[in-house]
Order: sequence, then structure tokens, then C-alpha cells
Amino acid sequence: MASVSVIEIISTVLFALAVAHTFASSYFAHLSHRFPAHAGLCHLLGEVEVVFGLWAGVLISFMFAYVGRAETLQHISQVRFTEPMFVFAIMVVAASRPITSSVRDGVRWVSRWIAKPLPVREPLLLYFLTMSVIPLFGSLITEPAAMTLAALMLRDTFLSPTMPQKVKYATIGVLFVNVSIGGVLTPYAAPAILIIASSWDWDLAFMMTTFGWRAALVVVINALVVSYLFRRAIVREAREPAVGETPIPLFVRAIHFVFLAGVVYFAHYPEIFIPMLLIFLGLATAYPQFQNQTMMLRESMLVAFFLGGLVVLGGIQTWWLQPALSGMSPELVYWGAMALTPFVDNAALTYLASLVQGTDAAFRYSVVAGAIVGGGLTVIANAPNPAGIAILKGCFEDGAVSPLGLFLAAAGPTAVAALVFYI
Repeated sequence: MASVSVIEIISTVLFALAVAHTFASSYFAHLSHRFPAHAGLCHLLGEVEVVFGLWAGVLISFMFAYVGRAETLQHISQVRFTEPMFVFAIMVVAASRPITSSVRDGVRWVSRWIAKPLPVREPLLLYFLTMSVIPLFGSLITEPAAMTLAALMLRDTFLSPTMPQKVKYATIGVLFVNVSIGGVLTPYAAPAILIIASSWDWDLAFMMTTFGWRAALVVVINALVVSYLFRRAIVREAREPAVGETPIPLFVRAIHFVFLAGVVYFAHYPEIFIPMLLIFLGLATAYPQFQNQTMMLRESMLVAFFLGGLVVLGGIQTWWLQPALSGMSPELVYWGAMALTPFVDNAALTYLASLVQGTDAAFRYSVVAGAIVGGGLTVIANAPNPAGIAILKGCFEDGAVSPLGLFLAAAGPTAVAALVFYI
């Protein structure tokens, strides 16, 4: 192993502290009640989306002091922030009311149509479709967009204040696992696939035949299990959509879907999708009667801040991650990637694996399969997870999702995925 620099060691220490901070986020939420005079600071420290940005700021401050302004700015200029910017743009567009209401109405129509000849309650079928079809739909509109749409559907229809906590955690656990896996039917939708598809020549046919059928099987099994286990609570707590909303004309819906498609199509080119986002915001401002009040701007910025910090801190972990991966057999790579993913963003993990020279098809499948299978266990394991947390955390006690609760809830669905992808 080459000599390790002080910056690499400090970055790894800060990365570990950031990971520990994410697991302590619910503790800070409790502190806000004990110390009301400092409730604002406690809430800030308890925001999972803020964690990596804060610790990345500590790293940058240290670099300014240790190596100077010129070298620090040179390092930052080499960091690619395309993914955080894309997630921000896709969340804002996908969370707009014309998009969410169209998806909601479409899923509700399908659930009513299917429920008629079947002895299944419509709310239960709607829940199942939300947990299965929308995550798989993420292979077309990207995982961040699928996470945003599914989380909004669940928040507004099922996760009421009286819904038992165990059902809420089971729901978010399955959702995170299904979104992480549901985006791998195509080579552009899942961050963990997108970042390596061109390097390894993985096209649509390869993704469908190698990953796609396994992903669809896992998503359906997980959605069926959680729907069956909590069917009574789901039917009891289901709510109708808000009434009295201004009807949205067809041409407005069409324009929003054009912008959504445009942002997805130009996902690699912030110089194009950012101006598109600005034009979109201008049009949305011109017709506020067709939009939500906040348009998810705050939540989207927090998620982008989280991912930006993750890129800054995670990008310097190559010195220990790459040797760890290159020394493993394909089988060990599979389980090792699954074990590392809860602590390292799966896109960063697959990117580092793509830098390893002389890998074969078995190694590549193993590292990617392990990374996507473990993508639902923690908030940092998959890029769309912070978006889901930002939308759904208000449904949980103290307005925070317990990292341990999420891990335990996602363990069962992850085990199903691990078995299917291993076989």
C-alpha cells in the first residue's frame, strides 16, 4: 500500500464521525425537548441531511489550515457535484403537484380496476402498488424520482399519526430496499449503476437479463409480505386524497412531464438540467394555483447538501476501500460490498470497484449486486434515501427516523434480496 497522507487519515476519521453522527440523529431530536433554549441547534444537529455537509465543512477547514488555500481549492475543483445537483433538480420537479397527483391518480385508478374482480380491499392494493410498481418505475424516471413519489404517496395516504410505529418502520424499510433494487432494470436510473455502466459496457439488454428479473422478483416479494403482515392497519389508516384542490389542466401536466423527462435525459449535464430547472421554477411560479406551497425546495436542498458532503468525504476513502475490494474473491466481494454499503454510499463503492484493474464479470456482478442489495439499510447507503427521510420523518415520533429502527426494518427485505441475487 502506498504511503497514506495526513489528509486521507483525517478524512477517514471525519467520515467515521459523520457515520456515527447519522446514527445519533434521533438522540439530538430528544435533546431538543430537554434543552428548549438550544432546541434550534439540537434540531440542526439532528437533521440527517445536514450531517455529511457539516463534517465535510470540518475537513475543508482543516485542509485550508494544513495545506493552504491553493491546494484546497484545487482539490474541491476536482470534485464532481453532478449527482447532488441532479438529485436536487429531480426532487423539485418530481415533487411538483402535477407530477405527484398524476402518479397518484394513475396508481389509484389501477388499484380500483384490479380490485373490482378480486377479493382485495382497494387501500391494500394501493399500498402494494405504491411499494412495488413505483420503485420499479424508478428504472425509467430514476431512483430519486421514484423515492420522492412513493414517499409522498405513503405520507399523504397511509402513514397517519395513529399508524403503529412498527408498521411505519416496516414500510420505510421495504421502501428503501425496493427503491435501491427497483432502479436496476436500466443502466441509467440507479446511481450505483449509472456511475459504472459506460466503463463496463453494461447496456439495457445486459441489465434486464442479469439484474432486472431478479430485481422485479425481490420487489414484488417484499411488497407482498409487508402488505399481508400489516393488512389490517393499512386498510384502517388509509386516507382519501385532499379535496378542494384546484383541478390541473392536461397541458400543465404534460409540460411538467416534459421537464421531468428532460432532467432525466440530461442527468449527466448540469449545464443543461440546471437551466431547465430554473425555467421550470419560473413557470411554476407563474401558475402557483397548480403547485404545492413549498415545492419541496427546502427538503431538496437538504438532500443535495447531504450528498455534496458525502461526495467530498467519500471521495478520499479510496486509500483503504480499493485495497479491501481488490483482495477479495467474487463471493467475498458480494458479501463485503453488502457489509460496506450501509457505511459507504453504494455509488461510491461501485465507482471505486470500477477503478480496480483486471476484474472479471463475476467480480463486477458481485460488487454491484452486493452494493444495491445493501442500499436500504441506512440513510447513507443509497443516494435517494435522504430524500425519503426528508419526506417521511415527520410521520415518526419526534420527527426523526431512528437509524437502528431503519436498519432492523430493512434487514428482512435485504435478506430476501441477498438470497435472490446470490442464487
